[in-house]
Amino acid sequence: MSSNALHVPVMLQRCLDMLAPALARPGAVVVDCTLGLGGHSEALLRTFPDVRLIALDRDPAALKLSGERLAPYGDRATLVHAVYDELPEVLARLGVPRVQGVLFDLGVSSMQLDEAERGFAYSQDAPLDMRMDQSTGISAAEVLNTYPPGELVRILRTYGEEKFARKIVDAVVRERAKEPFRNSARLVELIREALPQAAKRTGGNPAKRTFQALRIEVNGELTVLERAIPAAVAALAVGGRIAVLSYHSLEDRLVKQVLAAGAETTAPPGLPVVPERYQPRLKLLTRGAELPTEQEVAENRRAAPARLRGAERIREEANEGTH
Repeated sequence: MSSNALHVPVMLQRCLDMLAPALARPGAVVVDCTLGLGGHSEALLRTFPDVRLIALDRDPAALKLSGERLAPYGDRATLVHAVYDELPEVLARLGVPRVQGVLFDLGVSSMQLDEAERGFAYSQDAPLDMRMDQSTGISAAEVLNTYPPGELVRILRTYGEEKFARKIVDAVVRERAKEPFRNSARLVELIREALPQAAKRTGGNPAKRTFQALRIEVNGELTVLERAIPAAVAALAVGGRIAVLSYHSLEDRLVKQVLAAGAETTAPPGLPVVPERYQPRLKLLTRGAELPTEQEVAENRRAAPARLRGAERIREEANEGTH
């Protein structure tokens, strides 16, 4: 399957517009921290003909497909097998001290959702894997079969915002004692049976929240994001810009906190004049989170939950010195 056929990049024009002022500079470097199938990356290379792209992904299958898609751009594109919280190490290795743009398109890539055998989608039966990089880490089946009940409840409540976590986990523990979980269909069926009737009538597939929670746990997504967003902000040159697309409230909250903190003064209250070192490092580029247009959602249903936030680096840290 070609990557173009599979993937419609979310809020593409808005992301390009947001990054444009920073990427118009000579010698600009942009980092796509979530390469996926390369839709955003290709548009960045096409729109800004002088830009150099560094693109990260933890999924070797995505890197392979994107590599083919971006091959026409030659050495303007550097693709790296890495998780996005490894950004500082990647930039150090490539000898790039500062970048002008950073883009995150969080969550699961279209390819991971569309390929049944990856086990991300609750709509088709598949092995319960959910690892974005299948060469490392534990699968969703291992989480379900081995985690203590209390830990499973915490994961479903925290990462899935699932009100009926206890009911679902009780059923999982009962069932796994008979036979370990291997495939998604059995888990979906169990969730349907565990939930009260009223809960099944609202909000789409009742398994959605549990699958989200398992995926976040398996891939350490929020832990990685907590490190990655501050690292990306630190990598920005003054005048550089960051754009982040989130797909659920947990991600969006985290991004909001980091960007908002950077846009505030760190001065102790009551100073008559705020010294330079306490001044905000960031200027926010969005008022709250921007949403996709109705037309985009109509054309690409996966855009529906997207939330876009952006910021511009307006000064160095006091302790960073100049680069």
